[in-house]
Amino acid sequence: MRTLFNGELSVAYGQMYIDGRTDPDEGPEAGLHACFVGQRAGLCGAAVPGHLFLLTGMHTGSVPLTVELHETEPSLDLDGWEDIVETSFRAASDDTQLVEWGGGGSSLGLPPGTYRVRYHCRGMNEAHDAVRSDDEPVLDEYLLRFWPAPPERDRIVKETSSSAAYWHRFASELPPPPTPEELAEARRLTREKEEQEARELRERVERKEWGGRLPSDRLRNIAGNVAGMVELDAALVHAIDEAGPGVQRAMARWAAHRSCDVAELSGVDWIARGLAELDRGLPFSPPLDDTERTWDLLFSDPQVPDTAVTLPDGTPNASQQAMALPALTDAAASDPLQAALDALYAAAAAHGTGWRDLFVEARSAFPETAHAPLPPEGRPRRHAAATVVAHLEWRPDEEPRQES
Repeated sequence: MRTLFNGELSVAYGQMYIDGRTDPDEGPEAGLHACFVGQRAGLCGAAVPGHLFLLTGMHTGSVPLTVELHETEPSLDLDGWEDIVETSFRAASDDTQLVEWGGGGSSLGLPPGTYRVRYHCRGMNEAHDAVRSDDEPVLDEYLLRFWPAPPERDRIVKETSSSAAYWHRFASELPPPPTPEELAEARRLTREKEEQEARELRERVERKEWGGRLPSDRLRNIAGNVAGMVELDAALVHAIDEAGPGVQRAMARWAAHRSCDVAELSGVDWIARGLAELDRGLPFSPPLDDTERTWDLLFSDPQVPDTAVTLPDGTPNASQQAMALPALTDAAASDPLQAALDALYAAAAAHGTGWRDLFVEARSAFPETAHAPLPPEGRPRRHAAATVVAHLEWRPDEEPRQES
């Protein structure tokens, strides 16, 4: 026999504990009901694996406690103790703790393994709900004995006090523990709830990112400057997405013309030629077929003016021509939605602080996109002026659209 603890242990609410779990934060919470469910005996609750819930007569104070480890089952001491119960316990940790109420404790040095536990109590009635100071007489005391043994049903060995009888009745009247099927169903429901909450959170975040409305799958997967467009006018972005590829392609070309017009690039011969090729759906001829050459020529061609603009985000003195040119090349993208959003974003940058007027023009030129700002939920509404100007779609055999 080896004595693992012999002294006084502080208790509160008549509780002290043995914890042999590898991680006390995992698994079921070791509360009063959880530790005694399914047991016939009170006083020593072992229903939570790796945990013992020990009850005392003393409410608050310190109680004498001895903890012993035996190699084999010790003989019963029925005369020396008033109340005795037995249960089984498995220590998974190599650092099983004797724990006070509130969390303080010390290592018992109990090796990992499966044990039978016998809990001996004396003086529970005398100490019932008492509060004891350190210098006051001892009212109740306890002995806990461990020995290696396979798991068995808990049992009441001896019952004398009314306090023990109360706790035995408490344990026996608890609802039966859930079946494995019920536990599996509970875990499934919990998992579904967590997944649903995660989906709802992602949806709320996405709604916020997209101006209060969820994007279509196509819009969600679009690249380029869609985020910049959403920041400027989320309602217009969603409306362009809904308008369909014909309107998108026409809007991309329109934005390219408006961008080049405002930056005074439409009269530059190679840019005018590029606009005409864009309108006819033709590949760009040199220099627009080479990105590096295009940008070199933009900054070296004496035909190209040099004006500055304050960008929509407030950045001053940006090259208006450098902001405008991408609208032409972006408008030729193979994806019409990508083309419309990127060309319109470049045109907005070229218009600088006048980008809002450009978007008003866009809604007038393309009534399919003339939606009022979207509420968080609900159907979009048309502006009253949306039908004033109808847009004309270009066909490859048409002449370039002339802007007034």
